[in-house]
Amino acid sequence: MKTYTATPADIEKKWVVIDAEGVVLGRLASIIAMRLRGKHKATFTPHMDMGDNVIVINADKVQLTGRKRDKPNYWHTGYPGGIKSRTTGQILEGAHPERVVMQAVKRMLPGNRLSRKQMTHLRVFAGAEHGMDAQQPETLDVAGMNKKNTRTA
Repeated sequence: MKTYTATPADIEKKWVVIDAEGVVLGRLASIIAMRLRGKHKATFTPHMDMGDNVIVINADKVQLTGRKRDKPNYWHTGYPGGIKSRTTGQILEGAHPERVVMQAVKRMLPGNRLSRKQMTHLRVFAGAEHGMDAQQPETLDVAGMNKKNTRTA
C-alpha cells in the first residue's frame, strides 16, 4: 500500500467565516491554524498548501482568560535602546485589534516558507463587516464546538 500524497490538482480550497465574538483567543487561534494548514482534511499533506481561506470577524471582541490582558508584547525598533512594549489589552483597545488574532495564529504555525504563504489566506476584521461576500464563505461556529471555547466577561 502506497502513501497518499496530494497534488496541486487534488487541492480544493473553501472559504470559511468565523465569528470571534466571545471566543477564547487561544482556542480560536488553534482552530484557525488547523484550517489554514488543512489538517481537518483526510487528504492532508504536510508539504502542500491545501488549507482553507479563513475570514475572522469581530476580532476586537475576542476573550482572554486569566491575566493575559495585562501581558506585555515586546518589539524592537532596530535602534540602540529601542525596545518597546504594549499590553495585549492596549492593542485590543487600539486602532488595530486584529493584530492580536493574527499574532496568535502566526505563532501556532511552524516557522517556515509554507506557513508564511498560508498566513496570506487569513483575513481578520475588527468589526462585523467583511468584503468577501463574493466568495460565498461558509460559517464555522467555533463557539458551538465546545463549551470551553466561549467565555463571558
